[in-house]
Amino acid sequence: MLCARHVFRCFKWLERAGDRITGAAGPYFIGLAVILQAIGAASFFTVIQPSLPLRWLTTPLCALLALNLFTHYYYVCTVPPGFVQDEVLLPGSGRLWASPSQRTSAGVRWSNRGITLLAANTTACRRCGLMRPERAHHCRICGRCVIKYDHHCPLPAGINQCVGLNNERHFVLFMAYLVLSTFFLSILGYSQALEAVGLTYSNNWPYMVPQLAYILTYMLSVVICIAVFIMLCWHLWGIARGETTVEAQDHEVYKRIARDRGDNFVNSFDLGKSTNLRLFFNIGPDGYPWYTLILPLRIMPYTDGRSWARREGFERHQGIQEGEELTDDDGDDDGA
Repeated sequence: MLCARHVFRCFKWLERAGDRITGAAGPYFIGLAVILQAIGAASFFTVIQPSLPLRWLTTPLCALLALNLFTHYYYVCTVPPGFVQDEVLLPGSGRLWASPSQRTSAGVRWSNRGITLLAANTTACRRCGLMRPERAHHCRICGRCVIKYDHHCPLPAGINQCVGLNNERHFVLFMAYLVLSTFFLSILGYSQALEAVGLTYSNNWPYMVPQLAYILTYMLSVVICIAVFIMLCWHLWGIARGETTVEAQDHEVYKRIARDRGDNFVNSFDLGKSTNLRLFFNIGPDGYPWYTLILPLRIMPYTDGRSWARREGFERHQGIQEGEELTDDDGDDDGA
């Protein structure tokens, strides 16, 4: 027993050391991500794009794709995730902000259309002592509680902050446009990649980007496309189920607790896949127009995090009792 305790403490020390290193290296990850995106864009627009047919059509589409990629990356790195002690995010009025389908006040939206929003229960954080609403978690790296905390993301996206209520939509859209960008680079740049490695009859390389740089960029794009596509599918599946990454882990524990007492666990935040996705991206009659998915505009989340949409007739999850909810001490994830 004594040996096991020492091993556990050793792993906890390594975990904390990893948190400190990750936090310190975050700005360098951002710099690396910006450089890689810039090299990828330069490779595409100087090597691949000039050879595409219908350039009058493909050039604007490619530019829109790149604009979404860079803009959502900027947003997810700079928009605060939604710290509990911060003031409620208010909509902006600049050109980068989209106009909602209908005007609403700050705070709770989607107050009709068959969707029920209830005030979130509050609990005290065991680490920082703040009173926080449901779905908030304490981040070990930031040292603060984040509303609708999903994870802290130093890698692989390199955003150097938490993903939470206010920037989670930008994170998912950034991954989506990163997958699209690397996919098109991998498919459309295949012939140039063969030419760069010398597998064609042409020995001429008339492009500004060096052959070695293009080969490395192409290989990295293929790897990133596959890896981020898997991550994107995982996040979209969680969104469709009405849960964050942390909540998905907690819900597996709740299911076992409910099953042991002969009950079924029901996530009260799960309103059905279609509704969950519409609420997450906040599009629809009570949200924003659909074009906000293809134009890199800022929008507000459907709630301020102090109220949540729940299943009709549910005020809490079914299958667990009050006091059985996991805390940050009981169920830490990679950054909680």
